[in-house]
Amino acid sequence: MKIGVLDLQGAVSEHVRSLEKAGAEAVRVKKVGHLAGLDGLVIPGGESTTIGRLMDEYGFLDALRAMGSDGFPIFGTCAGMILLARDIARSEQPRLGLMDASVERNGFGRQRESFEADLEIPVLGDDPFRAVFIRAPYASQVGEGVQVLARLGERIVLYRQGKLLAAAFHPELTEDTRLHSYFLRLAAGTA
Repeated sequence: MKIGVLDLQGAVSEHVRSLEKAGAEAVRVKKVGHLAGLDGLVIPGGESTTIGRLMDEYGFLDALRAMGSDGFPIFGTCAGMILLARDIARSEQPRLGLMDASVERNGFGRQRESFEADLEIPVLGDDPFRAVFIRAPYASQVGEGVQVLARLGERIVLYRQGKLLAAAFHPELTEDTRLHSYFLRLAAGTA
């Protein structure tokens, strides 16, 4: 399975490493033409306003909106989660808007309030998943077609909608590849 990692800004190398460890062929995507032949795409964490502006400038927004609407698997982490959301509180920044979710940017505070937490994620098995939250967003609400996979308190931090997956945290910053493996199964239609 060939999975791209959007290489405009953010934790690209870490996602490439995690995808390869999970058994995928991972490629960096710098141009819209690089999307051809992929089985899925990861949008990494970083600065969502910057990534969204670059996606617009390089033509990714229109291309990925069309592909995502047609069932192309996309996994957004942190900034990627923000860019996938339909609504971003108090922001008109560029976004894909493919997932029926409302998100709060920096929902857990600023950089100095970053933290790690063990999450119960039943689709990944019984063992908790150590999640790294860095200036993390969360979803305050999701639509009926969205399946919530994990919460931290009342905040929604992992969810899927068809073959779209969004995480508020950074799975690529741990050695645990269960979430990347889950995305590969989702992309293959077996999750």
